[in-house]
Amino acid sequence: MSRVFGIELRRSAALGSAVILLVVGVLVLFFAGETLFTTGWMQLAMSQRLFLALLWPVALAAGAWQARREIRSKVEELFATTPRPRAHRMIPTLGAMGVGVVAGYLAMALAGGLWIVRTARYLPVQFFAVTAVGLLSLIAAVWLGLAVGRLLPSPATAPGLGVAGLGLLLVIPGATRPRGWLALVFSPIYEMNMPDAYTTVPGRVSLSQAIWMTALAVAAVLLFASNGWRLRVAAVLPVVLGAALAIAAMPHQKRVVVDAIDPVARELVCEPQVCVSRVHSGLLGEVTPRAREGLKILAKLPAAPTQVHEDTTTYGPPMYPAWHDDVVLLTVHADSKAHLDNRGGTAAEVVAGAFASKPNCANFAGPAERLAAAYWLIGSEPVARGDYDPAAIGEAVQLWQGLRQLPESEAMAKIVALRQAALACTVEKGQLSR
Repeated sequence: MSRVFGIELRRSAALGSAVILLVVGVLVLFFAGETLFTTGWMQLAMSQRLFLALLWPVALAAGAWQARREIRSKVEELFATTPRPRAHRMIPTLGAMGVGVVAGYLAMALAGGLWIVRTARYLPVQFFAVTAVGLLSLIAAVWLGLAVGRLLPSPATAPGLGVAGLGLLLVIPGATRPRGWLALVFSPIYEMNMPDAYTTVPGRVSLSQAIWMTALAVAAVLLFASNGWRLRVAAVLPVVLGAALAIAAMPHQKRVVVDAIDPVARELVCEPQVCVSRVHSGLLGEVTPRAREGLKILAKLPAAPTQVHEDTTTYGPPMYPAWHDDVVLLTVHADSKAHLDNRGGTAAEVVAGAFASKPNCANFAGPAERLAAAYWLIGSEPVARGDYDPAAIGEAVQLWQGLRQLPESEAMAKIVALRQAALACTVEKGQLSR
């Protein structure tokens, strides 16, 4: 049997499917806009699932192409006369095509993993569940392609099925409204886009999706191996049963994945004076020297901050880190190379963070005031940095120039007053310019 399986791997479309999935997957993973997965392993798994929008139709088309092999070779009637049951003859093909798509998807994951392995330290269990559902979806797709290709043995079936598969994935979200959770049941790509650093996929979601994809794969096998209408009708049973079980397992609420936060990913990992979230623990060595440089500049202030913690705020759902007056909260970003991004983590951002207020403050310092105060302490003119609006940078420069014209003691008094007002939520409009 192993010899037959090896021959099937070499002579079928399995190896070609693996190569195509790998090439397409790596191209979209690294070059489809901003690299989304460099924060960590969970983001890699979710990004792969998002790009099933292209890989799933490819697997469908590959299965349909493979299904026409006997017709293209003009041996269909010859094989039909052999005493061996058709179901037995189909096992090597099913196995080879399944192995092919699995190999392509795992090789894509390996390419992404090698890119982030030096800085991605947090590997949650959910990573394996999300990846396993992606593998199941591709197996179901290629086997469904085999089944449809056998039932409709036309040269147009493979490309047509690929286009239909893409269209189906795009239509599912709209077709399931207003019950958005239904789209999660039937679509492997729904809510997998733009994963936040602390985003996760709940176990019940992965279980529901695994049930549905398994049911789809079983139905595809029955259709592919069938010789008559009875087995084809029986293929409806796993679809109906799988859909019912998957719907029952899925949480019936909106934004199931978008609002899911991994509390372990938000936990702080610390060195003296500096802490980052567990998901960013691989960047701690890069954040620490910059954070300590910022604390050294802030030491000029009375009751200056003594620690820097990553700002682990999330907005869906809203969650904020504990507030301490002696702690500066710093936003940490990973860039496309999986290292610290200059959008955050710089000494200037640390200094500016000392003039921030609690999340529920009504009267807080604006970005221009924070930047002007920070760069006065640094001793250089404010520059465009991070996600600041250019108008805020221009206003900060004007405020900074005003501070520079004052005696040093008077300017320092204004900056100290701004920090105290920010901590007390009593910042007044134009406080630095008065």
